Amino acid sequence: MKNIFARLASGKGEGETGGRGANDMNVNIDKRVFNRVYLPLLDCRTRYLVLYGGAGSGKSVFVVQRFLIRLMTEPICNLLVVRQVADTNRNSTFALFKQIISRWGLDRLFRISEGEMKITCAKNSNTVIFKGLDDPEKIKSITFPSGELTDVWVEEASEISEKSFNQLDIRLRGGKSRKQIVLSFNPITVSHWLKKRFVDNKTDAMTVVKTTYKDNDFIEDEYRKLLESYKDSDPYYYDVYCLGQWGVVGYSVFNARNLQARLSLLSSPFRTGSFSYAYDGSGISNATFESDDNGFVKIYRDVRAGVPYVIGADTAGEGSDFYVAQVLDNTSGEQVAVLRLQYGEDDFVRQLYCLGKYYNYALIGVESNFNTYIIKELERLGYEKQYVREREDSFTHGIVQSYGFKTTQLTRPVIISMLAKVANERVELFNDAKTIEEMLTFVRNEKGRPEAMEGEHDDCVMSLAIAHYIRPQQSFEREEKDVGKKIKWTADMLEDYENGSAEDRAAMVEKWGKP
Repeated sequence: MKNIFARLASGKGEGETGGRGANDMNVNIDKRVFNRVYLPLLDCRTRYLVLYGGAGSGKSVFVVQRFLIRLMTEPICNLLVVRQVADTNRNSTFALFKQIISRWGLDRLFRISEGEMKITCAKNSNTVIFKGLDDPEKIKSITFPSGELTDVWVEEASEISEKSFNQLDIRLRGGKSRKQIVLSFNPITVSHWLKKRFVDNKTDAMTVVKTTYKDNDFIEDEYRKLLESYKDSDPYYYDVYCLGQWGVVGYSVFNARNLQARLSLLSSPFRTGSFSYAYDGSGISNATFESDDNGFVKIYRDVRAGVPYVIGADTAGEGSDFYVAQVLDNTSGEQVAVLRLQYGEDDFVRQLYCLGKYYNYALIGVESNFNTYIIKELERLGYEKQYVREREDSFTHGIVQSYGFKTTQLTRPVIISMLAKVANERVELFNDAKTIEEMLTFVRNEKGRPEAMEGEHDDCVMSLAIAHYIRPQQSFEREEKDVGKKIKWTADMLEDYENGSAEDRAAMVEKWGKP
């Protein structure tokens, strides 16, 4: 920041600038014309500068202010301003550049071409060109009168695809000058590529700053009151549009405000890993949990002796490519673990078997819509407890009992409604970020049917909904009578003890006493 203002005279009084002419670059820029929150970014040198947040935060104004200073002070600074559609630049970015040039009294320092939408600094020929990504060929053919392209500003970056951004990123490489891409946008859907790439996975190559109208020193009182009026009239709109929270497109089935708040408070899993085991074709033995950052299982609350657990499982189908199992502490309904595995029925069912056994032989309810392989395999492996539903026999028309949960036009709304009630009343029971993100992209379609947004998954949502629905078939109370008391150990128990970790052994001793 000091480097920039060293090349500009200090401002006087309340005046913003004092332009002197095309041959004299010693203009006066008062620091007070900038929002204080952005001042540290004037000299930002990272490859990517990402400014996002709510409406009225002054992001775009600052970007223009910053570029005008750089255009005047740096030997080479050639800027390409892009939006998804070229015409939208004229009344937004181009108009904003003209407005601030006029406000700062710099009209004689900049040549403005209305027809070409081009602005050139008269002193050094540094140039700003405005284009749209709707005509990629014009982007490729851009040249500058003085030097190479050094900077790209992507306004309303949430409008463009990641593929389009990658093309810009590739274009802005090579040469001798420092390169930078500035992205400014208001957050939209929680699944947007911008969130995944720049917010969730920050690197040293990027500077990411979130601001809201509360950071704008110059916001008009009337506009501020308008934004704040949404607190009561439309809380969700206020959170997304005014506070810049990541939201959803469409009407969310679940309480998005509660989920957003919970998402911001989540902690990392207690343990992440997978189960190792011995499998001889007929059964599983020596199952132990092994920590691995790339494992299939995230544990948020470890197993407790005497506590009953339930597991809801959603199998891959209807275009889904994930198998998911959700573990609940049935005394509280808290989400304590998640198994999420891409592809592989056999791997999933064996991990599910081990997971259920790990959590005190939890009651397991597997969705049975697409096939019953996992249900039958659990039965073949000797798993003790599966959810039982009643159905009508198609031949005898009598009522029979079957393993697994059947999702139908009647049961689907019921289990989703139950989960929505939990999200509204007990959001603190959710611990898994992926699950919450799926819930935020679970919306009602044009016919009012709850479903995942196009391109998103519902595996975590459906498995969690099943888990909550099947809870009544499991005890809701902790069993204290046998906890810590010595019992007769079976051969399988002794084998698990001998092959278990120190943590696993301690848990077994707490539950059954010393062998």
